Amino acid sequence: MTLARVLIVEDEENERTGLAELVSAWGYKTETACDGVEGLEKVASFAPSIILTDLKMPRMTGMQLLEQLKPEADSIAIILLTAQGTIDNAVQAMRNGAYDYISKPVDFARLRAILQNASARRDDKVEKEAMRRSLRDKGALGRLVGASKKMQEIFRLIEMVAPSTASVLITGASGTGKELVARTVHDLSPRKNKPFVAINCAAIPETLIESEIFGHEKGAFTGAMERRVGCFELAEGGTLLLDEIGEMPAGTQAKLLRVLEERMLRRLGSKVETAVDVRVLAATNKVPEEAVEKGELRQDLYYRLNVFNILMPALREHKEDIPDLVQTLLADMNAKHSRKVATVSEAVLQQFQNYSWPGNVRELRNTLERAVIVCEGAVVETKHLAPGFGQTTTRPAASDPDAIHLGVGTTVEEAERQLILKTLASTNNNKTRAAEILQISLKTLHNKLKEYGAATAEADGEKGE
Repeated sequence: MTLARVLIVEDEENERTGLAELVSAWGYKTETACDGVEGLEKVASFAPSIILTDLKMPRMTGMQLLEQLKPEADSIAIILLTAQGTIDNAVQAMRNGAYDYISKPVDFARLRAILQNASARRDDKVEKEAMRRSLRDKGALGRLVGASKKMQEIFRLIEMVAPSTASVLITGASGTGKELVARTVHDLSPRKNKPFVAINCAAIPETLIESEIFGHEKGAFTGAMERRVGCFELAEGGTLLLDEIGEMPAGTQAKLLRVLEERMLRRLGSKVETAVDVRVLAATNKVPEEAVEKGELRQDLYYRLNVFNILMPALREHKEDIPDLVQTLLADMNAKHSRKVATVSEAVLQQFQNYSWPGNVRELRNTLERAVIVCEGAVVETKHLAPGFGQTTTRPAASDPDAIHLGVGTTVEEAERQLILKTLASTNNNKTRAAEILQISLKTLHNKLKEYGAATAEADGEKGE
């Protein structure tokens, strides 16, 4: 164990000098300051990992110094020296982030033990940080996998923003791992021991989404038989992910903006406002600027959420990560289905590398899950893949019934309609799979199909007249 750097902040010169000599004799590198103001200056120049400070001092007290150093609480252990009658203050200080306290006159054996424990804590954090960097170098950060340049850049952004309280807007096509990014941001943040709550705005009916997010009181609306706590309150102290934020109704977006700005929440049907401490992350598979232009996402909410942006790349843009992703996903599938599949064959890996993966990592996971279920040995072979996997035709012939037929005067709406209907037909009417291939939300797909259904009905009516 490497002994730490200790800053001693004490206004009484004799006590300050005596403590510095004693702590130095125990092998620590020491520096001194006569009060909190000088202590703050020495923090910048000396970079201590432990501060031993008196509570009562001129200009700046130990309590005020603790408040100033609150953002550094994870990297600096602050130990308070308390005179008789100030122990209550020391206990309160510990609730505010102090590491420990010791009463005057100082019990040297106890002080040495506290310093050793604080130093050990520092070494443990250094070791964990080194381990995290090592994992990152090997292509992993939390639940994310990837040694490619693109994924390493994602890791760098996550590590940069995770310790802060900033809102993060995570963008990218469906299946690229946006929720995994959100979970990793949470896991690497000071809120990691508090709840992580995720809600998909596209999967909740408009009539219920406000209740899901903000909660409601009994009798707030028809069917509200009891009080319900919303996602904000469930995530208190932790992190809330609002997935597919672009599908949230405009009225709900306005209420969300108010909560984000005022940190106060009012359940539906309530007259009482409740303070909330929640870090909000948002995700969308839309281009947010385009969503703002179309009126799908409020501009002021976009600015409030987009304090920090992380754009997830499509799998086809970092295919070099596929081998590592395969091994990680196989481990998950083995645990889920009680199998012992060790790897995939070279032929399978080659097919994976040649495929465009329109459904991204989610599609890779689904492909492997099916293969693991049907595989009876230790290696996934091409025969274990779904029939016809990877046999896509990029330019269908004109005679192909699945071809999209465009001509002079074809509108964008008609081209879009053909693309959606042909894609749906190719998936045997599997709307979830079709939405993934088209890189749109399931809700958007349903809305489009409703439009086409109404248009067909109108056309049929005209023909019958």
